[in-house]
Amino acid sequence: MKHILIIGFLMSFMAIGQREKPQNYKRFDEKVIHFGFMLGGNTAEYSTFQKLNAFEDYGLKLLESKSSAGGQVGIVSTLKLGTPVVRLRFIPTLSFQERILKYTFVNSDTTSTEDYFNEERNNSTNLDFPLMLQFRTLRVNNFAAYMLLGAQYTLDLQSQQDASQDYIDPFIKTKKNDWQGQVGAGLEFFAPYFKFGIELKYSHSFGNVFIQDGTKVSNPIDRLYNKTWWISLIFEG
Repeated sequence: MKHILIIGFLMSFMAIGQREKPQNYKRFDEKVIHFGFMLGGNTAEYSTFQKLNAFEDYGLKLLESKSSAGGQVGIVSTLKLGTPVVRLRFIPTLSFQERILKYTFVNSDTTSTEDYFNEERNNSTNLDFPLMLQFRTLRVNNFAAYMLLGAQYTLDLQSQQDASQDYIDPFIKTKKNDWQGQVGAGLEFFAPYFKFGIELKYSHSFGNVFIQDGTKVSNPIDRLYNKTWWISLIFEG
């Protein structure tokens, strides 16, 4: 979040420092509603919390999350709230994500002192419904910058929440429904007939998404929270 705030302030100073030039798409800010589309990529992982007794009871030395790359596509709707600098943005999105959990166990083989490692991968195909307040700088020539604050509901279409567990080869179960907070920042560039934007966002679950079902891979875990970095290209007309 700190990085996004710094980027937002730098973008604001860049906008203020520009010299006056002829404006493209002058009537953009006169419209109340704008539509467009979004394409982008993401990196997703978990905020992990292992049980306090994970080492004593399960031999777990370390539980960590590794980020993995994914992508997203969405439909953009933006509503002007009385002034060009405050807008409400809704972008229904289809996103693809993978999160990786890495376990470091004490090796139970007494003839070896090396640690034992295990990885669990959790793939998601999500329908995301983010609702964001956009606070934009005043337009300077063909450039503007903005900050975002809001939340999103996520439905994981690939969730195995209700699937039968395979206790021989177990998998991590997470909840199908998730609510997340979001913050972000972006840049907007005005072309003659459309507006192009590049946006960076961070999202984090409000609640625990982990389902404890008593398997060898879930027993050491206390809580998991989804977190994602998003970078998007946005086109609006």
